[in-house]
Amino acid sequence: MDPIMSILLMSIGSICAASFYVPIKKIKGWSWESYWLVQGIFSWIIVPILFAWLTVPSGTLGTIISEAPSSSKWMAVFYGALWGVGGLTFGLTMRYLGVALGQSIALGLCAAIGTILPPIISGNNLFASRAGILILIGVTVSIVGISIIGYAGSLKSKNMSEEDKKAAVKDFALKKGILIAILSGVMSACFNFGLTAGEPIRQAALANGTNALFAKNPVIMFVTLGGFFTNLIYCVFLNVKNKSYKDYLSVSGSVLFNNIFFAMLGGTLWYMQFFFMGMGESKLPAAMMAFSWSILMSMNITFSNIWGILLKEWKGAGRKTITVLVIGLVVLVLSTFVIKL
Repeated sequence: MDPIMSILLMSIGSICAASFYVPIKKIKGWSWESYWLVQGIFSWIIVPILFAWLTVPSGTLGTIISEAPSSSKWMAVFYGALWGVGGLTFGLTMRYLGVALGQSIALGLCAAIGTILPPIISGNNLFASRAGILILIGVTVSIVGISIIGYAGSLKSKNMSEEDKKAAVKDFALKKGILIAILSGVMSACFNFGLTAGEPIRQAALANGTNALFAKNPVIMFVTLGGFFTNLIYCVFLNVKNKSYKDYLSVSGSVLFNNIFFAMLGGTLWYMQFFFMGMGESKLPAAMMAFSWSILMSMNITFSNIWGILLKEWKGAGRKTITVLVIGLVVLVLSTFVIKL
């Protein structure tokens, strides 16, 4: 086991996750629901199936799927569908709060809930052990960090003119964005539940000769499948309601090519966080594997805020606002280290 290599691999995945919305911002002439559905076809269907097929021994993917218990496959899809609500609102979080603020709040909650709920569901009394108490402390600290970041967002809203807000984040809306980010963080944690429920699928992959680095890829394929159905239903509903189904034919030539390319790039970058998480998790000691989720989320928060700075989302917000933001980020990242204790 090599924890340093694990952290390095998950860092690569986190950079990809924090970057996925950057190419999507370059899509032109399509409404949100149109480009979100197109990128979802890549991130939740095409890329997971492709990577699962490429990383298991030749000809064994069908065998792995057939040998895995039906209950684990259905539960992975079920939790994926619940996570799909989080994935759906995660996109809206980026739309209303921007990359830095949106990901910080949503992923902070996602890390906390994704860590605390599995032992509760399993019937463990978190107050009965040192580990359980540390998890509760970590989650509490996480909520404090999220509150501080939310306060930084309110200061940003007060200090920046409407013109500056729109220049940084086109559809900036603090109250709506925070409410959506909370929902996103809660529901996004279901992805981790889906990975846990799909453990028999991973075992089937290992039994068929799959390298431990890639054994989680067939599981991810089932979880993202469930998430795709949730997003498909909502995006098609909006396409019909807003008559935005015309978007797909409203652009042509280089614009259409660029839109598809950037949707594919964004979707692939999003998927890569879990590809590298699976690789990194295989390098962790058994005692730390349960905390790979909080490790990934804390890194995602860090790199998303680097992107927020590069995209000038906090330009003109004022020194006090930036100071509060940095304090909130430090508290949020420290909370994941408390959990990992």
